[in-house]
Amino acid sequence: MMRFFPAPWLSLALWLLWLLLNLSLSPGNLLLGALFGFIAPLLTAPLRPLPVRIRNPGVILKLLFHVGCDVVRSNLTVGWRVWNAHRHPPRPAFIKIPLDLHDANGLAALSMICTVVPGTVWSELALDRSVLLMHVFDLDDEAQLIEHFKQRYERPLMEIFQ
Repeated sequence: MMRFFPAPWLSLALWLLWLLLNLSLSPGNLLLGALFGFIAPLLTAPLRPLPVRIRNPGVILKLLFHVGCDVVRSNLTVGWRVWNAHRHPPRPAFIKIPLDLHDANGLAALSMICTVVPGTVWSELALDRSVLLMHVFDLDDEAQLIEHFKQRYERPLMEIFQ
């Protein structure tokens, strides 16, 4: 059964989303939505990462709290720096961050964190997953930022996934 429905919840969600977007329960839409919900997970099955094994679920709440605080603080900081750019121009930079995290799911979570926090952009990951190239909107101290990044995001993700 899993061969035909590799992700049954995804199939159901796609079918319901199809019906919601079309605002119709006509037989044609019911059939097309079901077909889409059946075929899309089959075609994307090879793209899915390995199953997630969470080692330390208690760390997730701490990480979410840290990310939430950093998002709010970074929004305010970036907004202030943009507002005052004529007086104190930002110092953008690309920095290379050595990574100890090699789990695919952990790296995916780390990339989402980089995307969510304003002022940082995940630019490139080395093929061997050992170095992350990240763009920073305003860089004061590279060593301090690397240590903050590793302590605040990478180490908790390593506790969760490795």
